[in-house]
Amino acid sequence: MKVPLERQLRILCLCQEDNHRKLLPAYAQAFRARGVEFHAVDWFPAFDSSMDDILQHFQKQPDWIFHFESDFPLLPGGLEKSAIPTVCFQVDSYTYLKRRLRWSSLFDHAAVFHPGHEILFNEGGHPGAFLLPHAVRRALYDVADLPREFEVGFVGQTRGAIYHKREELITELARTFRMNDWSRTYSLEEVAEVYRRSRVAVNIGRDDFPQDANMRVFEILASGALLITSLPSELSGVGLEEGVHFVGYRKASEVFPLVRRFLGDEAARLRIVRAARARILEEHTYDHRVEQLLQRLQEAGTRKLAPARHWSESRTRLVYLDFFAAHALLDCAESQFRYIAGRGFRETVEGAALLAKARMKQFKTAWQERGLS
Repeated sequence: MKVPLERQLRILCLCQEDNHRKLLPAYAQAFRARGVEFHAVDWFPAFDSSMDDILQHFQKQPDWIFHFESDFPLLPGGLEKSAIPTVCFQVDSYTYLKRRLRWSSLFDHAAVFHPGHEILFNEGGHPGAFLLPHAVRRALYDVADLPREFEVGFVGQTRGAIYHKREELITELARTFRMNDWSRTYSLEEVAEVYRRSRVAVNIGRDDFPQDANMRVFEILASGALLITSLPSELSGVGLEEGVHFVGYRKASEVFPLVRRFLGDEAARLRIVRAARARILEEHTYDHRVEQLLQRLQEAGTRKLAPARHWSESRTRLVYLDFFAAHALLDCAESQFRYIAGRGFRETVEGAALLAKARMKQFKTAWQERGLS
C-alpha cells in the first residue's frame, strides 16, 4: 500500500549514485518513480567536509539525508547535530558489528539488512534501528519466462579466504550438471537472465556467515528458479518458509541429491518456485522497500534519535576517527585525534590505539605490495 505524500519530498544521498552499483541505483530509481526527488553527491568533496559545506551545493534543503555503504567513504562533520533527519544503511552488519553500531550512532535511523540485527542495534543503544532486507528490481523479474537450459545456475564470487566451501561445491556441481559459466562476472541484467534460464540455483554463503539472506537469494527466488540454500537461513526471518518458498540443506553432501530430486520432479519444483516468485514480487521489490522507508520516516517525523546527539564532542569525534581509520583515511583520522587528545582520557587512549592499528595495517599492506612488485 502506498504511503500518502502531502508534498514532493527530497532526499540527499552522501555518495555518488554509482558508488554501490546494485543497491543505490535501484533505490534512486524506485524513489524517483514514487515522485521523490533523489539527489546524490555528484562531485568529490573532502571526505571530512562539514554538512554545512555539503548543503551549500543545494538550492533546496532535503527532507532526509541518506548514507549508504560505498566505495566513497564520505562522513561529513556535524551529522550528529543535523536539523535534517539522517538515515544510514548498514548492509553487511555481520562484519565489524560493533564498529558499525558505533558509526550508526551519528544517524537518527539505521537500516539493517539482516533479520535480528535490528534487535542487536536496539540493544546496543540505537533506538532508531530497523530491518530493511535486500530486494529485487521488479522490471528484471516480472517478465515472460525464458527456456530453462541450465540445470543449475550460480553467479557470485568464489575466490578468497571466506569462500572455500563455495568454490569447492560449485566446482563439483559444474562437473555433474549443466551450468552457466560461473567463473565470469555478470551485469545486473545478465544475472537475472542466468537465473531465469536455470531450473535450480544454489546459494552457498560465506564460510563465516552461511545463513546470509543476501541479494542473490532474493534474485533467485524472483526468477522462477528453485533456490537451494543452507539452513538455518535468514530467509525465515523475513517470512519465507523452507519447503514452501525454498529448499534447504544442512550438509554439503545433501545438495547433489536435492538437485537431482527436483530436476526429476517438475511438479514439486514448480509448486515451490511459483509460491516464491509471487511472494517476492509482492513483498520484496525496491518499490516495496521505498514504501517501507516512507512509512518509517513519516511516522518518525523530525524526532532526533541519533545517540551521538547526546554525547560529548570528544566521544563523537572518536566515532569519526574510527570510521576514517577503518577506511584508511589516516589524515582525516589524525585530524580528529588532534582535537580528542587530552580532552578525555578514555577517548584519548582508544583513539591512539585505533590510529596505531590503522597505521600498522597500512604499513603491512605497503610492505606486501612492495614484496610483490
